[in-house]
Amino acid sequence: MKHSLIRQHIIETASNLFYSKGYNLTGINEIIKEAGIAKATLYNHFASKEEICLAYLTYRNETFINDIKVFVNNAEEGKNKLYALFYFLQEFFDQKDFNGCWCLNTIAEIPKENEKIKKEIQKQKGEFIAYIEELIDKNYPQDSDQKNEALARQIYLVYEGSISESKLHQDPWPIKAGLSLCRNILN
Repeated sequence: MKHSLIRQHIIETASNLFYSKGYNLTGINEIIKEAGIAKATLYNHFASKEEICLAYLTYRNETFINDIKVFVNNAEEGKNKLYALFYFLQEFFDQKDFNGCWCLNTIAEIPKENEKIKKEIQKQKGEFIAYIEELIDKNYPQDSDQKNEALARQIYLVYEGSISESKLHQDPWPIKAGLSLCRNILN
C-alpha cells in the first residue's frame, strides 16, 4: 500500500474506534490490531496517540462539513437552509453507530492541560459557527454583522445541545426540540 493510503487506513481505523469506544478506552495496540499493521508502521506515520487523535478530529470534521454542506445546499432558500442543519442532525442520529459529537466526546476525555487537542476542537467549532453565520448572511440576513454573528452563536448552541442530549437520551426528541427552538429564534 502507498504511504498516504496506509496513513488514511490508520486514521479511519482509529476514527471508528475512538468514536465508538472513546479516546481513553482505545489503545495503540488495538488500533494496530484493527488496522492489521505492524507497530513500526503506525509509528512511521504518527509519533503519538495524540497525533492520531488530531488526525481523527480533522478527518471526522472534514467528512461532517462536506456532508452537511451538501445536505444544506439541497434545502430550499431562506430559513429552510438553517432548519436543514437540524434535519441533517436527525439523519446523523438515525445512523446505527450514532454516538454524539466526536469533538465533545473527545474533549470530555482529555486532560484540560492538553492544549493541542483543545485548540483543534475550538478551531473546528469556530469554523462551524462561521458556516452557520454564512448561511444566515445568505438566507436570513440581519441589519448588522454583529446580529448575524449573535444569531449564528444562538443556533450553534441549540444545535450542540441537541446533539448532546440526543446522545444522552438515545432519542431524537432533543433534535426536534432544537429545530423548534431554531424556528422560534428565526421568527
